[in-house]
Amino acid sequence: MSDTVRKYSGTTDCSVTDREIRNRKIARKAAAEGMVLLKNDGILPLDKNDRIALFGGGAVATVKGGTGSGDVNEREVVSIYRGFQDARFTFTNKEWLDGYAAVYREERLRWRDMLQEKLKGAVGMEILDIYSTNPFRMPAGAGMKERDVAGAKAAFYVISRKAGEGADRFKEAGDYDLTRNEKEELNWLNEHCENLVVIINAGGLIDLSEIMKLSHLKALLSIVQPGMEGGHALADLVTGEVTPCGKLTDTWAKDYFAFPGAGTFSHMNGNMEKEYYQEGIYVGYRYFDSFEKEVEFPFGFGLSYTEFQMKEVTVEIQQSKNGEENSSAAAGIEESEAERTVGTEGANTINAEDTFIAPQIRVTAVIKNSGSVYSGKEVLQVYATCPQNGLEKEYKRLCGFAKTNLLAPGEFQKVQISFGEKALASFSEKDSAWVVEAGKYGIWAGNSSENITLAAVLEVAETTVIEKVEHICPVQEELTELECSKELRLKKEQQWHQLAEEKNVPAISFAPVLLEKKEISKPGTWKKAEEITEKLTDEELIAMVIGEISKGQGQALGSAGNMVPGAAGETSSVLKAKYQIPGASMADGPAGIRLIRSYQVDKKTGEIYSEGILDALEGGFLASGKKYEDAEVYYQYCTAIPVGTLLAQTWDVKLLEEVGKAVAEEMQEFGISWWLAPGMNIHRNPLCGRNFEYYSEDPLVSGKMAAAITKGVQRVPGVGTTIKHFACNNQEDNRMGVDSIVSERALREIYLRGFEIAVTEAQPMAIMTSYNLVNGVHAANNKDLCTQAARKEWNFQGIIMTDWTTTEAHGGSTSWKCPWAGNDLIMPGGNHDVEGIKKALESGNLTREELKACVTRLLNVILQTLACECGEAYEAQFEAEKR
Repeated sequence: MSDTVRKYSGTTDCSVTDREIRNRKIARKAAAEGMVLLKNDGILPLDKNDRIALFGGGAVATVKGGTGSGDVNEREVVSIYRGFQDARFTFTNKEWLDGYAAVYREERLRWRDMLQEKLKGAVGMEILDIYSTNPFRMPAGAGMKERDVAGAKAAFYVISRKAGEGADRFKEAGDYDLTRNEKEELNWLNEHCENLVVIINAGGLIDLSEIMKLSHLKALLSIVQPGMEGGHALADLVTGEVTPCGKLTDTWAKDYFAFPGAGTFSHMNGNMEKEYYQEGIYVGYRYFDSFEKEVEFPFGFGLSYTEFQMKEVTVEIQQSKNGEENSSAAAGIEESEAERTVGTEGANTINAEDTFIAPQIRVTAVIKNSGSVYSGKEVLQVYATCPQNGLEKEYKRLCGFAKTNLLAPGEFQKVQISFGEKALASFSEKDSAWVVEAGKYGIWAGNSSENITLAAVLEVAETTVIEKVEHICPVQEELTELECSKELRLKKEQQWHQLAEEKNVPAISFAPVLLEKKEISKPGTWKKAEEITEKLTDEELIAMVIGEISKGQGQALGSAGNMVPGAAGETSSVLKAKYQIPGASMADGPAGIRLIRSYQVDKKTGEIYSEGILDALEGGFLASGKKYEDAEVYYQYCTAIPVGTLLAQTWDVKLLEEVGKAVAEEMQEFGISWWLAPGMNIHRNPLCGRNFEYYSEDPLVSGKMAAAITKGVQRVPGVGTTIKHFACNNQEDNRMGVDSIVSERALREIYLRGFEIAVTEAQPMAIMTSYNLVNGVHAANNKDLCTQAARKEWNFQGIIMTDWTTTEAHGGSTSWKCPWAGNDLIMPGGNHDVEGIKKALESGNLTREELKACVTRLLNVILQTLACECGEAYEAQFEAEKR
């Protein structure tokens, strides 16, 4: 181990670095590929010589991301206004835009003054609570005049929203609904402009009903919250430099109350103590499809500037054993001789069950750019319709997806998607098992959940248990779940069976088998971790399962790191002197690393001057900004990548691996071992304040995206991810006390499935538990989640940590029950946690062996981080098991 001591992170040189330039290009690319074109009546793309009008607060002050731990303190944010300027557009309303910029600056200062007054005397979580419940709202601009739009080829109107950690959104004007001013401005533009383009710059869904009524609405784009390069990325799309290729990862309903459980979510019914997941498995498109509800825009939808043809779809069953594969059956049309020799083959294969020896279902299609002008990318999506003769099931579910390369007009690509039998399985609470029931399974392929074609019928002769598990998280009170009538389910099943007969859709016999798990061998660091753990005293063991509290930061939030100012915290340094095991630093995310943009160091004493979390929020905008004499300034500019939802809308796992690698390089540069990301909870309801951090309403998309980000990060030596929040963190109001009451089936099929995919495919270094309770038990104290599901069923090899300040001193979980449950690390930790665990050891509620198991796992991972200057990537130890 090196004796080199990292003194200060960052650099005293404020110049833009090569890393910043490189990573901003990746952020721009990801933003452009995730933006979704929802409507286009021929107005886009525009010529750069066109004159345009640009309105809306988000035009000047584009929202890059959400608030709270999902924020990033980057060097700058490229607004839509600047992005369009750099694209050389001429504005007909430049005076309006410059005037709005002045109004915005004034309103931001007023908001800061108001917030600073409220924050006087606040500490720790109080600061975050005050901040999150007093969000900044965009001010109205000056009145529009005819001269503002005179001669404009198109008028753009940007609708922006900001939300974040600690508070849910509201169905009210300025949040889910449009403000009166927004409605008036949109109607004015509709009357005075022939070509109106609306841009939705919001981390979650908003009401579109008023927008869709506009007679001159020619284009609609959802850019979500696109990170620091959002303005440039949008300009790339609008000018045709990039052809839109993003697809929605949520269903956009016609009305908020069309979502199941809309009236009872969070504060909507006044009960924030208990959240009843009465919709069961019917989340998102699973509900709208099954109950035949009309939507505004379906899951998986997105337009392009070009057209694509999907043809020559084949479905086959691949039997695999010991790495050898044999095709046992196939259905479909063979590709022509010409198309076997032209184009690109074999790209973007996705295998959902790499860790098991089991039959694979492979869907192959030829995707052709049938347009004549624009190159573009398309997403192949594969869905399955399951039989309704046994367990009640949703009408269809996503089983796999893949994105093509950039295809020029006339060019094509063969795209292949593979998935395992678990994609077809349902969880039987009666049998405590994943089962593939006997019957017919329709395999559909297309480019959205609505635009799909039936490609094959899989016939399963016998109901098969593919995985037997223990019951977890039993419901403690009555829960009545939504049911789809058997009459409707059988009617829809009969319809697709009839379609299969009419179209002579090929049928294939499919015989699922019991899944066998592979054992994962322990890395060399495991033995060393065991040896050190055996030598530790009770006091040292307890100190290790608590975050660093010996350096005086106590319960500091957002800026608890001593090694890296602005980092979220670090593990204990109690073993540094005796065993040369330093603390490992961790930083928030998930839209990039959240550190303090800059900090000051006393040149004589070496003291770091910090205002704690206030330095980390809003780029330090809420801090005092005090300048210290004889102090040296260190800079830590990070890359604000697009938020989770926008990244998922790329539907491109290779691109997300690239994004992950970019983040990992910044982690190495600043000395961060764990990135507290990605967030991957399900978009259960559009009012969840933290949806922007998360990927989708669908667990497969969530799992695949988290796995891709993790792979990108963990291929870089010494760093790793922390998938979160485990589990059912679907409400921010009263997030420490709310009890998520959910059936085991819905829990496993919807809310845990994404975590399972991320673990089995990518083995993240860490999992973070959520604040909430699951069926009466705090997630941090939940042995069913931490030990039974994650470790015993999914073979998770990393550590499990709590979310910040989650234990009883803050009204949450019990300290000693964290290590008892298999939750290895309490963050950021406090003296009350030490005392709680010590008393539990003395009483026998917690055994020393249980505590040692946590410390061994923790040390094993720390030894593989840059805290110990490990030279091999964490992912490398799992390569043999993946083959």
